[in-house]
Amino acid sequence: MPDPRRLKIGLSACFQYADPARPLFTGKTLQYVEQSIAHWIMSAGAMVVMVPCPTGETARGDVTLDHYAEWLDGVVMHGGADVWPGNYGEEPLRAEWVGDRIRDLYDLAVVKAFAQAGKPVFGVCRGLQLINVAFGGALYQDLQTQHPGALEHRNATTYDQHFHEINIVPGTHLAKLYPGQTRARVNSIHHQGIKRVAPDFVVEALSEPDGVPEAIRLQPAPGRGYIAATQWHPEFHKREMQTLDDTALLHDFLAACSAAQGQPRAAARQTKALRNRASELLRRALHREAHVKERSA
Repeated sequence: MPDPRRLKIGLSACFQYADPARPLFTGKTLQYVEQSIAHWIMSAGAMVVMVPCPTGETARGDVTLDHYAEWLDGVVMHGGADVWPGNYGEEPLRAEWVGDRIRDLYDLAVVKAFAQAGKPVFGVCRGLQLINVAFGGALYQDLQTQHPGALEHRNATTYDQHFHEINIVPGTHLAKLYPGQTRARVNSIHHQGIKRVAPDFVVEALSEPDGVPEAIRLQPAPGRGYIAATQWHPEFHKREMQTLDDTALLHDFLAACSAAQGQPRAAARQTKALRNRASELLRRALHREAHVKERSA
């Protein structure tokens, strides 16, 4: 029997859409998690539950994301596909940067549900980008082409063995988690990045030397809960890589989840703006879909 004292942490789903050419689950939509991030959360004794998207062509029953948010103690937002540029008011500069609008809406709804329930939210890579956009920030669609002097932030060949340095911003919560450590080495597996930081969020780390935000956190204030994110993947850390030890990040998030158990509605105030943002992004998505249908008719 599971220990009732163990934290129950949600993990957002990744999507593979119906593919008639796939030999297994032919023509079926798959929702899944990457093994490393689940094991990362479990390494501190927490139980991991994938939070499936409750909508879609096979949807049944009345279970919602709000039910998951009420039941679970916090959520980690998974890495993955690009964020659709329309979510921050831009057209895709290239077809391959169109992102995944369906997953955007799902992820946004997950963040909204957990924030509304006062449960902590931690984002990884795409999770950082989605959180930033959800709260009113914007992204570079591609750092190499839009950010002068940008480092190579993604290398398809080396993947999680591609690294760069970061500067931890003094006085931030992240700096308190790593006292005396102003620089660190992290993995880098992304080509999009933060161009404009969302209001009420503070940057806690910057890539060196190009200054791309690598960690953000919602500034503490009455009525606000714990929302933080990193551009790097802390779950890919291994000691032999000499990258920033992930332990302090994970334990800090789980401590916030534990603390939130006694005050589940602490973050309700911050979600009004997020609800408005969700409605606006959904309106944009439906508007664009209607135009696509008109052009193809």
